[in-house]
Amino acid sequence: MILYPNLYCKDVTQITIEILRQNNIKGLILDVDNTLIDYNKNMSEKVKPWVDNLKKQGIKFCIVSNTNKHEKVKVVSQKLDIPYFYFAKKPSKKGFFKAKEKMNLSEKNIAAVGDQIMTDIIGANRCKMFSILVEPISEKDIFITKVKRPIEKCIINRYLSKMHREKE
Repeated sequence: MILYPNLYCKDVTQITIEILRQNNIKGLILDVDNTLIDYNKNMSEKVKPWVDNLKKQGIKFCIVSNTNKHEKVKVVSQKLDIPYFYFAKKPSKKGFFKAKEKMNLSEKNIAAVGDQIMTDIIGANRCKMFSILVEPISEKDIFITKVKRPIEKCIINRYLSKMHREKE
């Protein structure tokens, strides 16, 4: 289903090299807001070592963000030393395909990671990429995201229930 992620994790640092290898993933597209940084632009101290470790193991990265705040994305990009595209208008395919070209990988070897079903997961699934949903870093969101969260919560609950039934 286009609304369901291929994988659900607490945060980006739970995405291990083993998980990526099991799914033949060679590149990660990362969202910024509430995936890498919170509302106040704070990044967990675990994120940089996580990115650096995966880079050493050959994983490519690219940021694709919906924000129109260029400087915010640029700062995150510089901290992590990875390329970026901002104002991507996800779930539009355009930003995902720009990242695909930048990483020079096939969509089947790319996972897109984000905290929103309506933008990150639907966009990744539309592009035939492996989709990874992470829990939002913070409950504080911009207005439009706050409006979507209850709907997404229902979808996540159905997804988790389905995953639980499949394990039984």
